[in-house]
Amino acid sequence: MADYTLHCFKDSGNAYKVALMMTLAGVKWRSVWVDFFKGETRSDAYREELNEMGEVPVLEHNGRKLSQTGVILDYLVEQTGKFAPADRREGLRWVFWDNHKLTSYTATYRFLRNFMKDTDPAVLDFLEGRMRAAFKVLDTHLAGRDFMVGDTLSTADLSICGYLFFEDEFGVVWSDYPNIAQWLGRIRAVPGWQHPYEMLPDGPV
Repeated sequence: MADYTLHCFKDSGNAYKVALMMTLAGVKWRSVWVDFFKGETRSDAYREELNEMGEVPVLEHNGRKLSQTGVILDYLVEQTGKFAPADRREGLRWVFWDNHKLTSYTATYRFLRNFMKDTDPAVLDFLEGRMRAAFKVLDTHLAGRDFMVGDTLSTADLSICGYLFFEDEFGVVWSDYPNIAQWLGRIRAVPGWQHPYEMLPDGPV
């Protein structure tokens, strides 16, 4: 029987962050598919029963319902004892940076570029510029480092990498950011790693 239940769908990089951490930590979890593109997260039932913010992912465990990926990753550190940053505050600094500066622009750019019609090109140009500025910060930080904080994989890495495996969908060539490319390769090499489209559900399960 699964210990954790993750409400998710395959296109969500934020859900993938949680799924990847649980998978690499070796915990038992099950997925519940959320029909995001048909508006399930915006429904009254979803907001009342799962997440008033109307977002994915939601993690259920021991009678608790948790949302916001950074909070969930921190909770999983407590529960599993794995992937804690060598310096907790430094790890949180990078998780917050990811939420505000990287995932926020990368996810929005990808969504508008791939899933919406007739997006204003000026909006796409703005978002791409902010996304690439964040990539430059990340690439600079990773110079001479194997991982974001300390010498081992942590929640900082798991948060930041979540959307970056969708690179074909936002038109980036990682050779332009060689330190990111090498870092993503190290994450791919961790036993149990899977691409989000392999790990998350594409329909009812």
